[in-house]
Amino acid sequence: MKRVSRILLLVACLGLAGGARAGSAMAEGTLEQELGRQEVRIYSAPWPVETGASVWGTALAERLERLQYRRVRNKPQQPGEFFWGTEKFWIFRQAFRHGGRNHDARLLGLRLGSDGQILGILAEGDQTPSSRALYLEPELLGESFDQPRAPRRLLRLEDLPEHIWRSVLAAEDARFFDHIGLDGRSLARALLANLRAGRVTQGGSTITQQLIKNRDLSPRRTLGRKASEAVRSLRLEAEYDKEEILQAYLNQVYLGHHAKLAIHGFGAAAHVYFSKPAAELDLAEAATLAAMIQGPNRLSPIRHPERVKERRDWVLSRLEELEWIRPEAARKARAQPIRLRLSPPPPLPAPHFRSWLASLVADEHSRRAEKGRGFVVESTLDPWLQHQAQTMVDAHLRGLLEGRSRNAPLSAALVALDAATGDVLAYVGGRSEGAGQTFDRARNARRQPGSALKPLLLLEAFSSCGRRSPLHPASRVADEPLEIDLPSGPWRPSNSDDHFRGVVDLRASLRDSLNVPFVRIAGHCGFESMARRLRRTGLDLPSPAPPAFALGAIETSPLSLAMAYTTLANAGRRSKARPITRLERPSGRRLQRLRPKTVRVVDAESAFLVQQLLLDVVENGTARAARLEEHRAAAKTGTSSDRRDAWLAGSANGIVAVVWVGRDDDRPLGLTGSQAAAPLWRSFMERAAATRAPEQRSRPEGIVELWVDSRTGLLVRSRNPHARKEWFRRDTTPRRDRFWRADPESPVIR
Repeated sequence: MKRVSRILLLVACLGLAGGARAGSAMAEGTLEQELGRQEVRIYSAPWPVETGASVWGTALAERLERLQYRRVRNKPQQPGEFFWGTEKFWIFRQAFRHGGRNHDARLLGLRLGSDGQILGILAEGDQTPSSRALYLEPELLGESFDQPRAPRRLLRLEDLPEHIWRSVLAAEDARFFDHIGLDGRSLARALLANLRAGRVTQGGSTITQQLIKNRDLSPRRTLGRKASEAVRSLRLEAEYDKEEILQAYLNQVYLGHHAKLAIHGFGAAAHVYFSKPAAELDLAEAATLAAMIQGPNRLSPIRHPERVKERRDWVLSRLEELEWIRPEAARKARAQPIRLRLSPPPPLPAPHFRSWLASLVADEHSRRAEKGRGFVVESTLDPWLQHQAQTMVDAHLRGLLEGRSRNAPLSAALVALDAATGDVLAYVGGRSEGAGQTFDRARNARRQPGSALKPLLLLEAFSSCGRRSPLHPASRVADEPLEIDLPSGPWRPSNSDDHFRGVVDLRASLRDSLNVPFVRIAGHCGFESMARRLRRTGLDLPSPAPPAFALGAIETSPLSLAMAYTTLANAGRRSKARPITRLERPSGRRLQRLRPKTVRVVDAESAFLVQQLLLDVVENGTARAARLEEHRAAAKTGTSSDRRDAWLAGSANGIVAVVWVGRDDDRPLGLTGSQAAAPLWRSFMERAAATRAPEQRSRPEGIVELWVDSRTGLLVRSRNPHARKEWFRRDTTPRRDRFWRADPESPVIR
């Protein structure tokens, strides 16, 4: 037996000499910062602390607490601490890895104004405050694509009473501190059993081997896998202390399911099964968790308390046999029944967003995903903003459901993008709980946007208008009965209130969301010209497009509409939604880097004109319910036919957000965009716009501001009693009204 053990250890050591080191650079950082070949980590975006932003608006203290920073009373002395004073905000940033490089722990000092505005940033070692942004570490969003896993609660071995980790060693590896990663006695015993059976029936695994198996290897029980496991275990023991390996194991070991979530680590398990921190587990509770390791589901204390009690009592007897506890302590613990105090684990954030990431990774790296290989995903999500979005969606739907049947399949979606880069900042595909929660309405629900499409029609009208002269905000159009002959019969579009207003300009048409003028504009510029421009914004229209598309009678998703609206907020360039910035192997080797992708849809001048009209829609028009207190918003409501769908799409401070509210069964919602979508959009954007320094945007050089007569559409002097200011392209302005001649009024589009 001893000879077989020595031979096996010798073979493993020979493999160690020529093998490549597994996992990411193990000499750097702690073992728990390194990833196994099969492990997945999904991270949020790092948060930029930038000059001009507000400590209050960015919820900086709350963000730090989400990252488990501790607030102290004086200047921080170690990573993970922060101090908030009246004139200074100190952060001792923790080290992290992002963007393919390591970011060291740093002491950051923020100089504050009286209103909490960040006036300057001083990093340790710098002599003068900097105006550039410095970043906080990203937040962990999840550790699996295909398995719903509860968030882990990481613990430190030094904080645990000895009876907790001793229980694990008694159950799994009593000689842990004596072997070098492989236990020769256990291996020899298992090898003989496997040779007799002709297959792998026993493992003889140490805790080090179990950690390697769970992190790096497939679950197949083959001799080749066991040999690889042995080599990697020796390598791991050569790199790290025993205490580090045991701590990593306690934080990683699988301990069953609860509330449809997998529980990993003693920290999470202690909370779920006993509603207490791991450090407060008594001997019986610690032995119960240790007993579960052998078969977490077969020995579940929820479903099989009698089985786990039998195994727990064995663990206690083993502790007594090893003289790690006194006999009276063992007897007292064995006398206790299995007492559970269940606490459901908190749900993982952004389920629909993570599902989207999983599909993207599977599409781009299908072979690697099929083999169960690990990934590190660096996403663009703002976790604090995501939490606000999901909380607000849930609360808003509860409010809408008051007085309605609780069985009504009412739902909502919210998408927020950085207008310039397309970065996905917040993404809610439905309610956080309840029926239908797995369906992603943000990407997959295709509904009619109604009048939310109208601003995009003006992009074509202001830029080229087919082969006609471009229009401008003061262009006049007839709001009168209209009939269009279609193959299916005559079509008579009408306004939502069934009233006509005679002659109106384009500003009033958009502000009051008039239908008939927009159908006339689309016909004037050419329905197909309008359709082509809409397709360039990323919307899907049939060819040829029926005239009703001018009133939003097409199907699109909230995500597609949000991308289209980036054209307005990004000077005529459409930004493709970017949920991922970088994809790596667990070793740190880059698999893919995704840069922002934008495409020119229209000139900056035309986009500017539409954006200015949308500001008026919020201030004085149908989107007044979306008005923000601290920032100017440019937005448009949308309501589909029979009030089935309610929309609000718009932007503020460089962020584009789209909200959709409707019923999953496609029956009428009975509410307009201003009633059902605008309040949710406003609540979210009040928070979202405040997270950034105020946007500084100048008007394009080709734009001028002139005075126009609201009755005639002609340019006049400012003292004219009917004059109002209006924006125009420098090369597209109305005629000027001269006092010495009788100029005709501007033409009316009919």
